[in-house]
Amino acid sequence: MTATQAGPPPWVVLLSAAVALATVVWSRSWHLTRGLITIAHEGGHALAALLTRRKLQGIRLHSDTSGVTLTRGKPRGPGMILTAAAGYVTPSLLGVGGAWLTANGHVAILIAVVIGLLAGMLLLIRNLFGAVSLLATGGAIFAVTWYSPPEVDAVLSCLAVSFLLFGGVRPILELRRKRRRGHAPDSDADQLARLTFLPGGFWVLLFLLVAFACLAGGAWLLNPLPWPA
Repeated sequence: MTATQAGPPPWVVLLSAAVALATVVWSRSWHLTRGLITIAHEGGHALAALLTRRKLQGIRLHSDTSGVTLTRGKPRGPGMILTAAAGYVTPSLLGVGGAWLTANGHVAILIAVVIGLLAGMLLLIRNLFGAVSLLATGGAIFAVTWYSPPEVDAVLSCLAVSFLLFGGVRPILELRRKRRRGHAPDSDADQLARLTFLPGGFWVLLFLLVAFACLAGGAWLLNPLPWPA
């Protein structure tokens, strides 16, 4: 588990990033894979709720790639604010964390952490579609990584991390567009606006800054090209 392994060749890292970017940009592939970002999003809400000692009532994942995390506790205060703010930034934070592990050769640890988080979420799921989604995702990751050689695991790690980093940006841009059209009155950003003195647009901007910072950090960590002297 703690043994390190060499990363894939530079062209594989670049190709993985290109495939992940194309998957996020192309609408059809994004519709099929966006649910993975939703899993990370709702997992972020759930983890923040647990860390701030809010009572976590359950998580629901829906077939339209939306989700909801239900918590109970004080309707205002730092715990509620952190819980509401965690969703949109979690995919990007997971991506940069995964990039650090991958860059340092700890692919096995990354795989174990991902499977552990999915198993933890499975205990909190409160609908059938959500349970099937988590079982399918976790089962696929376990099956592929269990039977594949370490070199393939490293490639898949690069692809998954790149997808999280790029995929963490698009939902925030979509949220920004929906809010401009008045189609997301109960979004996380609007809930945060009601919880604080800061407007919803500020929170969307903050989400974007975190996502782009993580994207830049992940690119720097996974950069397979030598720096100029």
